[in-house]
Amino acid sequence: MNLVVDLNADLGEGAGHDDELLQLVSSASIACGFHAGDPVSILASIRAARERGVAVGAHPSFADRENFGRMEVALPAGEAFAIVAYQLGAFQAMATAAGARVNHVKPHGALYNMAVRDEKLAEWIVQTVLAVDPSLFLFAPGESALERAAQSAKLRVVREVFADRNYLADGSLVPRTRPDALLHDSEEAAVRVFRMLREGVVRSVEGKDVEVQAETICVHGDTPGAVEFARSLRTSLEKNGVSIQAPRPTP
Repeated sequence: MNLVVDLNADLGEGAGHDDELLQLVSSASIACGFHAGDPVSILASIRAARERGVAVGAHPSFADRENFGRMEVALPAGEAFAIVAYQLGAFQAMATAAGARVNHVKPHGALYNMAVRDEKLAEWIVQTVLAVDPSLFLFAPGESALERAAQSAKLRVVREVFADRNYLADGSLVPRTRPDALLHDSEEAAVRVFRMLREGVVRSVEGKDVEVQAETICVHGDTPGAVEFARSLRTSLEKNGVSIQAPRPTP
């Protein structure tokens, strides 16, 4: 069993309880202004994370505030490179101004879900991260196009699973348009996370076990009851001997 795991949340999205979540997570993926946030909120979120000792990550998205970055968009590769580079560059500058170091990148919403299966988009995201800062970790599901692109380019990957989302039999997340997309029961989530850590599998909504690799566990900050969910999950993990720790760069 993996006794050390990262617990991450997507923050800076205006949900109103970032301070509480920062007491519970070890990594924060902060909105870069395209789906949520603005320069003031980005700087404030980075400062708050640094003060709490929480690792800081960039959470770039499609430029889609209306749909919170959750609508798929077909972009030419060069445009995908540009929007991600723009967000990462601005975020790096904000982190420097806040006296913090950026530790990881995690694409948001539709950008993430598309890169999981789209080899070309995954490659462009990886190339963008390498161009901006090759020392960054990339959060991505195991066995995804995004992980394969990162491994091919020797960009360090932290394999991500989701505590508050249900899975399909092909290993993808249940679409948010479905009523069973979210898992709200924190006790059920804890049981499922322990299976991910111990056995490397998660039960899909179709009843099939799907292989996963859990190095960082996501709790969405904009989900109703996110604070209570994260608190219960962290308590259960620690009671069972699991240490919560952000990924650390090698010297």
